[in-house]
Amino acid sequence: MIIKKIITFLLVLLSTLSSFSQDTNSGELTKQKFTLSGTIIDANNNETLIGVNIVIPELKTGVTTNEYGFYSLTVPKGNYAVQITYLGYQNIEESIILDQNKKNNFKLFSNETALKEVVIIDNKTKTDIRKPEMSVNKLSISAIKKMPVVLGEVDVLKSILLLPGVTNAGEGASGFNVRGGGADQNLILLDEATIFNSSHVFGFFSVFNPDAIKDLKLYKGGIPARFGGRASSVLDIYQKDGNSKGFHVNGGIGLISSRILAEGPLVKDKGSFLIGGRSSYAHLFLKLSEEQKNNSAYFYDLNTKLSYKLNPNNSLYLSGYFGRDVFSLNKSFTNIYGNSTLNLRWNHLFSDKLFSNLSLIYSDYYYGLDLDFVGFKWDSGIKNYNIKYDFKNYISDKFKLNYGVNVIYYDFNPGTIKPSDADSGINFDQLDKKYAFEPALYINADHEISDKISLSYGLRYSMFYRLGQSTINIYTDNNPVTFNPDLQIYEKATPIGTKFYEKNKVIENFNNLEPRFLFAYEINDDQSVKASYNRMVQYLQLISNTSSPTPLDVWTPSDTFIKPQIADQVALGYFKNFKEGVYSLEVETYYKKVKNRLDYIDGANLIANKAIEQVILNGELRSYGLEIMLRKNEGKFNGWISYTLSKSEQQTPGRTTNETGINNGNWYNSVYDKLHNIAITSSYNLTKKWSFGANFSLQTGQPVTYPTGQYDYLGITVPSYGLRNENRLPAYHHLDIAATLTPSKNSDRNWKGEWVFSIYNLYNRKNAASINFRQNIDTGTNEAVKTSIFGIVPAVSYNFKF
Repeated sequence: MIIKKIITFLLVLLSTLSSFSQDTNSGELTKQKFTLSGTIIDANNNETLIGVNIVIPELKTGVTTNEYGFYSLTVPKGNYAVQITYLGYQNIEESIILDQNKKNNFKLFSNETALKEVVIIDNKTKTDIRKPEMSVNKLSISAIKKMPVVLGEVDVLKSILLLPGVTNAGEGASGFNVRGGGADQNLILLDEATIFNSSHVFGFFSVFNPDAIKDLKLYKGGIPARFGGRASSVLDIYQKDGNSKGFHVNGGIGLISSRILAEGPLVKDKGSFLIGGRSSYAHLFLKLSEEQKNNSAYFYDLNTKLSYKLNPNNSLYLSGYFGRDVFSLNKSFTNIYGNSTLNLRWNHLFSDKLFSNLSLIYSDYYYGLDLDFVGFKWDSGIKNYNIKYDFKNYISDKFKLNYGVNVIYYDFNPGTIKPSDADSGINFDQLDKKYAFEPALYINADHEISDKISLSYGLRYSMFYRLGQSTINIYTDNNPVTFNPDLQIYEKATPIGTKFYEKNKVIENFNNLEPRFLFAYEINDDQSVKASYNRMVQYLQLISNTSSPTPLDVWTPSDTFIKPQIADQVALGYFKNFKEGVYSLEVETYYKKVKNRLDYIDGANLIANKAIEQVILNGELRSYGLEIMLRKNEGKFNGWISYTLSKSEQQTPGRTTNETGINNGNWYNSVYDKLHNIAITSSYNLTKKWSFGANFSLQTGQPVTYPTGQYDYLGITVPSYGLRNENRLPAYHHLDIAATLTPSKNSDRNWKGEWVFSIYNLYNRKNAASINFRQNIDTGTNEAVKTSIFGIVPAVSYNFKF
């Protein structure tokens, strides 16, 4: 029934838009308008390029290529100088006589390649003043690889921490926080597939192999209607397609890990393959120690992709990712976790104005424990099966539509407990598996109202169905948490019964409209103001009471007791380019409020809890702030300075007048609150052989709860804690530097190599990862103990390609 409604809606939508497009086209013909369309690729490897700007300056109009390198631009008949610009590539200008619909596929050359047939214009990466887009940051992989990082391992996620509005939970912590939101509120996509855990080695490294990545874009606000399912941000990452012109290999060798990637043609200029792998090997050195030889901690991952162009209008892509972390202590405790994804995509061009992409996606996050010393194994995880059908309709040069449908089926395994030995006597136990179904429809328009005003507006209609097979507890007044007025604490309620739902039987359902709107006003050619509003609904909840995600955290669907998070965000921004685009300034202020943000009662036990609703409450989250980013876009010396002044607070008031709520019902600092956040990144190309990079980060310390007193119980000194998160860890800051040596002989041979020397935490700052309290044996009082992970960390790595 649901599928039928979706198909009916989509058919009506397509019929309407098709009719509208035909009417528009007929009008354009009378006005002698024609369409210039095609694909833009890298001349060296035929890799399609995302986000390339195609501009006709005299008409003050243009378009950018989509996720598959396609563009379409409809303008009046005439002779035009078309400019094509893209970061890291030589910009070109080409004369076009547009007297009929034309397909023109452009090839861009990297900055190192000389061009003879086209005119080269200034290569500047300046802020797009006119485009109705804000709160979006894009980083090139070449820039990310130049940034100094811990232990010499290039890290995609660590690089976005240098952007305004983005922080982490501390040294070595996994995940990232955007505009005061939780790490679980970020939608992380790799080739459109969801990544549920983005880190290796409990947060030290990310799961993304930089050699395999083509494009990275972070949406902090103004999020297009095609994205949904998370309340804070979208990190959209695409893998390379593979080189269809020739076989090439590149990789790197570091102190603790190495990587290698091979790509080449299946059929020259039509099909390609890509396969890349990474692995750490620090655990091998443990074997040299008699005390540590039975311990291990390592990761490995694999990126794959097949691409094939059937004909000018049809292309197929098959991409996948597989990664695992292994942590073992003396063979008695083994922890294995990681992501697996698979995506089959079909690109089809209906006409020079209508582009489509159909994706069949599988995503799996697995977490396993083997506790040999107690004789049982624990398996848990989440799987989803996703079908997406997206359309991009380039109706005219002033009006473009994106629309489509997205259907996801979820399979949650909260935990399977089974004996390590079948004869151990331990019983097999399976926590109730959970299932859910999340269909959604969306439509989004980019509309140029005048030469000065541009709009982007859209609507997403999302639905969510919590499905059986499950046994649901029944409580008095439907309330699984009770309040004890005598002790002023929340307690678990006792179920008065249960109800069993068979598999795929609807337990609870939700539906929400998610409007999106963005306004851009061009003051002049160099400056503009922009404003945005978006509503995002998150139906999946991460059960965790830590500030940083851990592999053991469990995802669960919204249901009768756990309501979906609903986030509303508004933002206002000012954007300016200086000195013909050499410098750019971006200033944004935002306010975000999230309903139904989970909070936990004191003493909540989250692991293997069959009645998780008994320890959680639905609260609210709000955050607001000011972000400033000043960027130098060109020259030997470039980089940016970002500063964020922000506040993030949470509140869980009493449900009745008799309840005090969490923290007496008052707003308190969320664990993501960082009042000040400064980041500086720079790179300097001294010569063709030597280049240098440096990063500096400074953040306000993370909110924590310290003891305010202590009392004696049976001879044990017990700390008494104050209000939630009213204290803070010390300020977090460090300076990192790197130098890259590129030998001169690289230009004369196929084998090209470079040495990267880096120092993480140059002045040896002992940042606090945590502060714990323990009883001093001698004095009997409680004392604070600071835990630091990194001091100064030098590293060297060697990168190569041939």
